[in-house]
Amino acid sequence: MLKIVVLGSGAGGGVPQWNCNCEVCAAARSGTGEVVPRTQSSIAVSADGERWTIFNCSPDIRQQVSDRAELWPANGHYRHTPIQSVVLTNADVDHLSGLLILREKQAYEVFATETVLDVIAENPIFNVLDPQFVSRHALAENKVTQVGEGLFVEPFLVPGKVALFNEERMLAEEDSLKIGEETENTIGLKIFSEDGDASFFYIPGCAMMTTPLAERLTGASLVMFDGTVWFDSEMVSGKLGAKTGQRMGHMSMSGERGSMAAFAPLGVERKVFIHINNSNRVLMESSPERAEADAAGWEIAYDGMTIELR
Repeated sequence: MLKIVVLGSGAGGGVPQWNCNCEVCAAARSGTGEVVPRTQSSIAVSADGERWTIFNCSPDIRQQVSDRAELWPANGHYRHTPIQSVVLTNADVDHLSGLLILREKQAYEVFATETVLDVIAENPIFNVLDPQFVSRHALAENKVTQVGEGLFVEPFLVPGKVALFNEERMLAEEDSLKIGEETENTIGLKIFSEDGDASFFYIPGCAMMTTPLAERLTGASLVMFDGTVWFDSEMVSGKLGAKTGQRMGHMSMSGERGSMAAFAPLGVERKVFIHINNSNRVLMESSPERAEADAAGWEIAYDGMTIELR
């Protein structure tokens, strides 16, 4: 058995974003229900309903924990958490910086690739995570690793890019910014129970669908997948930024090369978009984009969404 709770379903900045008054953010602030507000991308998973692993630790983690009674300290304990571990799929700020909130000399484990662990080690602000309490463990490509009580992951590389704050370093070292390469900068995860009966895939960042990735996902019971933008240039055309989805390392949902088209022949039983940007009109309940996603068999993740796999 696996219990999955979506702690945050938005991309960086959440919905509404603090400095944005686009159509989606304005609707989220209106309180009409057309757009449900969302915090930044993170999920919690448990194999026993008592001990939990956080997958990606967003800047909103304090609010997310406060909103979920499953993650509260147990009665009778002055200092306690049911959170056993944190697993990171990349070093993006919206997936990494929440570790600074979980700094109160509380024992838990952090799992990430060597590349992402190096980012943490190089930044002295993460020294607030006392190594006597917070241990760090490297994830290796395709190597099954236990990350919690009865909970295992199999990491695999997916097309992506280096974290935004490290782009200048890459440019200085390599004279080009490589987007879409399969490196330890961006991973997907197969998450499964000890008996292997319950499993799903979590891929909140992906620049393109490759043949090996499609083969891996074929016939899966559940895939939670990168839903950042509806179309590649939506932030540019909406005057919300200068970068396309591809430049940020994300597939579009729509179009011939988009994720909905890529998943259509894969026979995935349940498909859920997560990590959805505030520019994406699929977040609007009555939009044509939402209707198209619904018709293609996709669900749009929301904070508090709960899924049980058996």
